[in-house]
Amino acid sequence: MITLTPKRIFDVPIQAACISVDVFTGKSVEEIKNLLITEGKETITLGDAFNVIEDSTIEMPTVVLTGDFSKVKRVGQGMKTGEIIINGDAGMHTGEKLAGGKIVINGNSGGWTGCEMKKGLIEIHGNSGDYTASTYRGTSTGMKGGLIIIDGDVGTNVGCYLQGGTIKIKGSAGRYLGYHMSDGTIYVEKDCASRAGAFMIGGKIIVNGVMELMMPTFTIDGIKPKVKIDANQNAQGPFYVFLGDLAEHGTGKIFVLKATNSALATYEKFL
Repeated sequence: MITLTPKRIFDVPIQAACISVDVFTGKSVEEIKNLLITEGKETITLGDAFNVIEDSTIEMPTVVLTGDFSKVKRVGQGMKTGEIIINGDAGMHTGEKLAGGKIVINGNSGGWTGCEMKKGLIEIHGNSGDYTASTYRGTSTGMKGGLIIIDGDVGTNVGCYLQGGTIKIKGSAGRYLGYHMSDGTIYVEKDCASRAGAFMIGGKIIVNGVMELMMPTFTIDGIKPKVKIDANQNAQGPFYVFLGDLAEHGTGKIFVLKATNSALATYEKFL
């Protein structure tokens, strides 16, 4: 097991895609310390910024980051195996293009966490920023697989261009949830801001709390007693089922809990 702790407070962002189980495996502590990262416009070594300690009594492929990593970007980028545990806040792009393994964040996470993720598991025991599990601006390659669980709230454009996988949000979600998603599942345990499912063409969004505003390009399609979130969890209804985005000829579905959304009762006359 390798443990990293910051040597100082970082004033500018650090790009550290090398902080990954895949990269660390097979390297000595000195080799890990000599891996190159950038701090602002300066190229430095990992050892310049972090204390690097090895615990040889623990053989599991694990990297533990302890402290404030909120300015450290791209931790776990493209990782395929092993586990990263962050005991503190995590920076932007954590778990970018994750292809396996597990990342646990015992704090909040920055924007674009899990962007373009393919496989694996990310657990965030706090809030997560804008564009979590999304694509980059100007591209259309969103999260394709895996599971992201967020204990807190999320920002805007979460699940943007989602193409697969599951996102479970135990708090509330910001605007444009699931923007242009084509597959996969997003579950929101609390409230959801407006414009959820805009340009949606497939997949499903499940909202257990209050839906701020249903897009006018969705039509009611029925009422369902419960909804499958994944193989291990169902959401108990009844749920209003909305189909759309019809402006995109979409076949996606938004399930909204009936008990918390009395304002949507007027749609029942169209069933």
